[in-house]
Amino acid sequence: MAITIKKVSTQKELKTFIRFNYELYKDNPYSVPDLYDDMLNTFSPKKNAAFEFCEAVYFLAYKDDKVVGRIAGIINHRANETWQKKEVRFGWIDFLDDIEISRALLDAVSEWGKSKGMDTIQGPLGFTDFDAEGMLIEGFDQLSTMATIYNYPYYPQHMEKLGFEKDADWVEYKIYVPDAIPDKHKRISDLIQRKFNLKIKKYTSGKKIAAEYGQAIFELMNEAYAPLYGFSALSQGQIDQYIKMYLPIVDLRMVTLITDADDKLIAVGISMPSLSEALQKAKGRLLPMGWYHLMKVLFMHKYPPMLDLLLVAVKPEYQNKGVNALLFSDLIPVYQQLGFKYAESNPELELNGKVQAQWEYFETEQHKRRRAYKKSIV
Repeated sequence: MAITIKKVSTQKELKTFIRFNYELYKDNPYSVPDLYDDMLNTFSPKKNAAFEFCEAVYFLAYKDDKVVGRIAGIINHRANETWQKKEVRFGWIDFLDDIEISRALLDAVSEWGKSKGMDTIQGPLGFTDFDAEGMLIEGFDQLSTMATIYNYPYYPQHMEKLGFEKDADWVEYKIYVPDAIPDKHKRISDLIQRKFNLKIKKYTSGKKIAAEYGQAIFELMNEAYAPLYGFSALSQGQIDQYIKMYLPIVDLRMVTLITDADDKLIAVGISMPSLSEALQKAKGRLLPMGWYHLMKVLFMHKYPPMLDLLLVAVKPEYQNKGVNALLFSDLIPVYQQLGFKYAESNPELELNGKVQAQWEYFETEQHKRRRAYKKSIV
């Protein structure tokens, strides 16, 4: 039978949209499911501050009255204005291994984008950089992270058959925690701290770090990430949302701020224990017992051997001057103390040499690669 595409228009259909991913990957040992409630909030204009400058539509694909695929269409007007583009994004794409399904899904987003005046489709991308982005093209036998997309190997094969081209690649590294801070790393961090009169700041109170530097952390992100692929500056609504969302749950031992002599924030490093295994056990649900697996990690501090590097941002005028070395000279002893064996870098743009240079003194393994695709829809 032919593929039928239906626009999601009810809460029940949105729930089906979210659950399709769980069903498709329920037996896959490498996929890490999102939390169902988080996804509901992400797709809700009332809950997601990105809708201040984004619009979105969601589609389901049916065959023989069964759901066989899903896709989101997104227009980030702020990103388009920033980069002088007319691009519609596709995201949250999943489908069975049938080229007619993937074709129908991508055509639906393309047609919606054209109706809105767009001339190019690109993705997979989310509303902003805080959503997972990039289709996995290498590393299908590696455990995913909570911040990334996992997909089957046939996905990129479909993209190429459908005429999509590479727009950007990200690489990911497994970074092994050293037994001691590398000597050269330590010398650089000591030198840079003295030269620029920098201070390392640590906190034990989530409320205090949010009050004193919450706003500054995300303003620094806007400044540091501005040149990166597809970036759109966080709005004040998003900043308020992320301060409430992230700062209360991180182990502040794994958060390092660096300020100048006037206490102005010039760098931040935020990491946390991997939630990949906990999320797999939770199977996307907090109830009945999903909360327990997450609580064990977040609040009982039963840490796995892997940690996630969530955020490293350095003020542009301090980049390439060794500030990253200062961040990790503070964080490495914490990782050792907490028993971590390695870190996941999460996606770094393939051409971002500044970011990848910070790992040169560590044992690393580039174990994943992901890609954003594009295609003209004119």
